[in-house]
Amino acid sequence: MTAGGTAAGEWPATVAEAVAEQERIRAAADLASAGPAPGTVRRIAGVDVSYASSGTADGPLVAAAVVLDADTLDVVEEAVHTDRARFPYVPGLLAFRELPPVLAALEGLRTTPDLVVCDGYGVAHPRRAGLAVHLGVLTGLPCFGVAKTPFAFTHAEPGPRRGDTSPLLDPRRDPPEVVGRALRTRPGVRAVFVSAGHGIGLDSACAHTLRLAPRHRLPETTRRADGLSRRILRELGEQRRASGHADPPPDA
Repeated sequence: MTAGGTAAGEWPATVAEAVAEQERIRAAADLASAGPAPGTVRRIAGVDVSYASSGTADGPLVAAAVVLDADTLDVVEEAVHTDRARFPYVPGLLAFRELPPVLAALEGLRTTPDLVVCDGYGVAHPRRAGLAVHLGVLTGLPCFGVAKTPFAFTHAEPGPRRGDTSPLLDPRRDPPEVVGRALRTRPGVRAVFVSAGHGIGLDSACAHTLRLAPRHRLPETTRRADGLSRRILRELGEQRRASGHADPPPDA
């Protein structure tokens, strides 16, 4: 597939530029569409990034994109991109570290997914412009985020049953603004945090998350993309150690 977006040389280089870009992306996001419902899509992609040196400005990383069959959850296609982080870790600006390699991984796919699931946030973001919002706007694909933690937001503990939810709230607003949902994907297991990104509503995003998580806490899209990116990063590390080189290859 071909993912449209910002050219590599045009990515923000400073915090101020990145914040301004997030404001633009927020204004361009489609937050009104209900989006595709479960049963209406054939291919769902998960994206994730693994780092060899978290927290450094230029550490090695691997981005993975994995496309699953929406009915069987079998892997249809996968692609990876190896690079170095081009933007420092700044809370609220993680997308600028992860978007360039994620877009490159998506470019490596022959299959165009009907929906993309990010390991992270969508509108559950201080400027309502998390990775899932940004990626959806740049690619034009419906996109939402499933995060492992509530970030800076608050929520009541959802009920103990699979499918129980509670609102994810921004307490800085009066009254608190709903930015997503805490969703129980397994009975008695910690909730995940779902937020819309672009071209899909929260109801559909939560329904897809449950369908993608029949046996585990996290959706299979996240599990497969995370596993692939970690495996490739580990293999590259072993190759570098064997060859005596410290730098990863430009792509994989």
